[in-house]
Amino acid sequence: MPRDLKSPSASPCFATAIRKASRRLSQLYDDALEPSGLRTTQFAILSELERRAKEPPTMRELADAMVMDRSALGRNLRPLERDGLIALEEGEDRRQRRVVMTAHGEAKRREAKRLWQTAQDRFDEVFGKDAAADLRATLLGIAYDERLAGLRD
Repeated sequence: MPRDLKSPSASPCFATAIRKASRRLSQLYDDALEPSGLRTTQFAILSELERRAKEPPTMRELADAMVMDRSALGRNLRPLERDGLIALEEGEDRRQRRVVMTAHGEAKRREAKRLWQTAQDRFDEVFGKDAAADLRATLLGIAYDERLAGLRD
């Protein structure tokens, strides 16, 4: 690891730095979640569905919320559907499908949340609770800033 992390020689590319951090955190959270059989992305999807339980999202709405394209979302939903953790239900018209967490999915998410909390607590401990909250807000600001979605105006 470079001694001066602010030095351009450490990694001048923002995307590279974020991907490195993302891989490190995925290792932490995947390790914590392993006993549940869920991966970090699967837990994140179930958590998003839990927040939207009263009004289940369409595939497009869930993809947007997860900042994923629909094909990547589909690949991540397949094992959740296969394992009975989610169901795809028809929406207002036949082309639209809503993603619904099943009772089995709710139970699995609750089980995994305790494990997730262990990783969350470790990050807060290592990074500092206030700094972690600031970082989360910054990262979410980046994730949802449409100006950074591409170079086309």
